[in-house]
Amino acid sequence: MSFGQNLQFLRKMGNKMTQEELAEKLGVSRQTVSKWELDAVYPEMDKIIELCNLFSCTMDGLVREDMNIPDEAYSDICFKDIEAFSYASYAVISREPEEDAIRHAGQWAEKLGISQPVIIGWDFPVVSQEQINVYNMHGYAAALILDEEILKNNAASEEFEVTRQEKQKYIVITVNESGLSPFYVIPNAYKILMTNMKINGIKQKNDRKVLSCFEREYYINGKWHMDIHIAIE
Repeated sequence: MSFGQNLQFLRKMGNKMTQEELAEKLGVSRQTVSKWELDAVYPEMDKIIELCNLFSCTMDGLVREDMNIPDEAYSDICFKDIEAFSYASYAVISREPEEDAIRHAGQWAEKLGISQPVIIGWDFPVVSQEQINVYNMHGYAAALILDEEILKNNAASEEFEVTRQEKQKYIVITVNESGLSPFYVIPNAYKILMTNMKINGIKQKNDRKVLSCFEREYYINGKWHMDIHIAIE
């Protein structure tokens, strides 16, 4: 835990704000900000309050929590306009729903003759507290992306329900080597995106016609990577 590292992390989340820009907003010198980030000195209480207001964080989070995440674990945040696409989804509630749901989507791909399927997934929230607390279960949905040629096959639409999503803007981050410590790096990737959105006043889009968030994992050069998307206004 380091106040200076937390401050540096939040500054970078603020549209990669420079030390000079932060100093100007707080009415201090760049050297002062540099000393804060090096943990050489600590700001007065009024400046800590200003920092919390500026970065939309709690004082406890800024001073006590560990917000800093290794840069090499993630790509830079970017914005993508995802073109309209169609998909068939399958949700599972179990102790290991990700594997079950993705396997099912993969079986659909095999039946349809799709040699290189694109499968995305997201947490499925319709889970009771008893399932979570007593049986250690959670939900996950996997979706197989369907191209126009597949959709022309009437038999395909009879086997599963097809959902269409129109063009939508997403904020995106890539988790490098997502197979390493996935229970740490993936939740933290969502945390990074949500922190960036909060600091920069970006609102998540909540619309039943749009996937509010989804993940896509893929294999490149002997390593697994994962793109995480959150729909924004």
